[in-house]
Amino acid sequence: MTILRRGSVLVAGSANLDFVVRAAHVPAPGETVLGRAFDTFPGGKGANQAVACARAGGASTRLLLALGDDANALPLEASLRDAGVDLDIVLVHDEPTGVAFVCLSDTGENAITVAPGANSRLRPDHLPSLAGITHLLLQLETPLASVEAWARTARDAGAAVVLNAAPARTLPPNLLAAVDILIVNEGELAALTGVQGDIGRAMAALEVACVVVTLGARGCCARIGTQQLLQPAFAIQALDTTGAGDTFCGALVAALSRGMPFATALRRACAASALACTRLGAQAGVPSYDEVERLLAAEREPGAIDDLAAYCRLA
Repeated sequence: MTILRRGSVLVAGSANLDFVVRAAHVPAPGETVLGRAFDTFPGGKGANQAVACARAGGASTRLLLALGDDANALPLEASLRDAGVDLDIVLVHDEPTGVAFVCLSDTGENAITVAPGANSRLRPDHLPSLAGITHLLLQLETPLASVEAWARTARDAGAAVVLNAAPARTLPPNLLAAVDILIVNEGELAALTGVQGDIGRAMAALEVACVVVTLGARGCCARIGTQQLLQPAFAIQALDTTGAGDTFCGALVAALSRGMPFATALRRACAASALACTRLGAQAGVPSYDEVERLLAAEREPGAIDDLAAYCRLA
């Protein structure tokens, strides 16, 4: 299938090698759980989102990343190139490639601990040229000062700045002021606003032009200025939710870079993230563009909008 690549996306962010153990359940504090299968998968929020942008979204995609001079870097670079992502690599000799330790339960839930390694060495001046870039996609697994500098540079250059504010942390006002689209989950939204149990009020409290809130198996909602959008989730049997949020972010930005209406982009992002939950691995689980198209064609009404509106208090 021929894919129209109208815009160009630059992702600046983390790349980690995920060490994944499957177990009956995620251990509670102080608990030891006997695991079963073990494997390694390419991961990291920046890398995952770049793969989703290119593979599931069909967008021209570049990634700024940092890798250590070690064996763990090799599968990460191979996975990204295989997905069609162009790379701007900062090679770090005195820090290892970032890693994440993932416990994956039989219900598809996970608990993740990240050791940033080389990701912590990405600096503001590492940002490549923004010539031809329509969207810059950022996350919070790299130094906050660098993320803020990159956002301001992109804003000044006329590129749309998209921030996935994960992992949750306090954000400086100057960073939020440079963001065009903020993507968060429920927990991150509550951490940013201090508003619990009222998604509509929390979205309204953020001084960002556009806020998108992912809601897992429920779907997502968005505020664009004063307009509100709701997108129910696609029904799937979850195997591994690792990277589902990253797949959503990449697919959403890819669709926007290709000029799609925001409601259409949300639906595509929900479809891509649903498919990602049906297979193992953050990047290995990212679906192809054609797989997303088939799901969209097969299911016109993925869920009940009224239920979602009531949950978000947007009814």
